[in-house]
Amino acid sequence: MRNKLPNIDRIREHQANERTFLAWLRTSIALISFGFAISRFGIFLRQINAAFTQQESIVNPLINSENLGIFLVVFGIITIVLAAWRYNQIFWQIEQGDYRPKRLPVLIMTGAVIVFGLLSIPLLLIRNQLPQRPVSTPKQNQSFHIR
Repeated sequence: MRNKLPNIDRIREHQANERTFLAWLRTSIALISFGFAISRFGIFLRQINAAFTQQESIVNPLINSENLGIFLVVFGIITIVLAAWRYNQIFWQIEQGDYRPKRLPVLIMTGAVIVFGLLSIPLLLIRNQLPQRPVSTPKQNQSFHIR
């Protein structure tokens, strides 16, 4: 009868691989959620502005919250696809006893997050100046004047 006790170190390596995948999954969900929230919040702010000023906001066709939100959603989707691919790659490396850590995926993700962070700075700094609405005094109803 063969010894069927699992190799504890291998089990721990697989569990660490799963925890890493789940961390990337949480990151991708956060990116998608932030992208959706940023995109919708920009639309909400323009609607509020239009309601108060009775004027449409001027939106930069390139640098706006909707585009940043879309990029974040796409980036979140790409992140989970790459995380699943990397999880599977590491799974087979563990099984074959040939695991080699790679720094390139970490550096790429770090660079991408830095780029998206830098792209969000203009959205925070560039603000359309709201036109000042003249303060009007209520007109008196002339039918109530007694002569």
